[in-house]
Amino acid sequence: MSYDLVVRSRRAVLPDGERPAAVAVADGRIADIGDHGAVLPAATEVDLGAVALLPGLVDTHVHINEPGRTEWEGFATATRAAAAGGVTTLVDMPLNSLPPTVSPAALAAKRAAAAGKLHVDVGFWGGAIPGNRPMLRPLHEAGVFGFKCFASDSGVPEFPPLSVAEMRAAFREIASFGGLVIVHAEDPSALTVPAGGGYPAFLASRPPSAERRAVELVIRLAGETGVRAHILHLSAADCLDPIAAAQSDGLPITAETCPHYLTLTAAEATGAAFKCCPPIRDPANQDALWQGLVSGVISCVVSDHSPAAPELKRGDFATAWGGISSLQLGLSAVWTRARARGQDLSAVVRWMAENPADLAAVPGKGRLAVGTDADLVAFDPDEAFTVDPAHLYHRHPVTPYLGRRLTGSVRRTWLRGVPVAGTPSGRMLTRKETS
Repeated sequence: MSYDLVVRSRRAVLPDGERPAAVAVADGRIADIGDHGAVLPAATEVDLGAVALLPGLVDTHVHINEPGRTEWEGFATATRAAAAGGVTTLVDMPLNSLPPTVSPAALAAKRAAAAGKLHVDVGFWGGAIPGNRPMLRPLHEAGVFGFKCFASDSGVPEFPPLSVAEMRAAFREIASFGGLVIVHAEDPSALTVPAGGGYPAFLASRPPSAERRAVELVIRLAGETGVRAHILHLSAADCLDPIAAAQSDGLPITAETCPHYLTLTAAEATGAAFKCCPPIRDPANQDALWQGLVSGVISCVVSDHSPAAPELKRGDFATAWGGISSLQLGLSAVWTRARARGQDLSAVVRWMAENPADLAAVPGKGRLAVGTDADLVAFDPDEAFTVDPAHLYHRHPVTPYLGRRLTGSVRRTWLRGVPVAGTPSGRMLTRKETS
């Protein structure tokens, strides 16, 4: 048999670990994985040498904002940035677009806006907001991967938070059809208005107790309703114990964190590019998050790429828009710190590809395995670079990583066995029923 493509690497990161291998591709899928020197005839062969071969990353937490706020970020720019950062699949959040993805009609508007613009594959989350409970099952049937809700103010008026009673009702409805709910977990009663425009005042206004109370609420409601629940962008390590206890009790509770919580600290927050909710905290908290990740209490590392127009990031910490742009930089940022902490590429792939794909049940993604999509990344784990705004593909090069020295560079990205180049070739994904 002759294959379309064979990629050889002495550092292929496979589900069973890192080893020399040759990955053969036919019709957009991985057709065979052989020893590094295996004879695999192909139309095109690439030998990466010591450059690592990874599966394309799966980022299940991305705010693209199109339609409606495309001036913040759009499908073309976000997916180009994703490919440059080794992300070949992303799942788009239901806000901050207009309309938000809270009905089948709004989902159709999202899909129409994305058509012809995707450099990587894209799926969509639905939203659970007050009053749209009748829309949840139709959205599920239309192929969204799950439902996002907020326990506190989302920052945009068209996506209000759920009260406790509304959250319980939404969880019960989502559980009735076997869906997944993903929660921005901060208790509004524990949040305050910042007493000033500096970072210390902002940090004090969103204490760890706000996250812990909301996480404990989600755990309690998941226990009542049986829904599968996922905690978004975990920032406060105080939440690890209740999450671990719930998991030990058999509740279907998972959690994610983000590159900025693992690599940045409060003392470094010198401008509004660092503002996000929940906030970046202190080094001891960061150490505990790493421990939670290594132990498996936290399963995923995803970007929470949440950009805005530069004028919205020029205020102080009390007034500026909260959101961090890192879609193109997450792999390098996490690898820089993971390697320093004694973690290997297999762990990073597990956190940033395998587990996010499993969380959202994105079919055929996140692994170098026979039968999966041939989404491949050539990653040089030793090449260092300085983050330069001229080399970022996000719509606006506003990020706290500007000027930072990172280790690990994406050399090339393939989507279904084809190099990602100038012509958009990504597909829109829908949830598939799993057995």
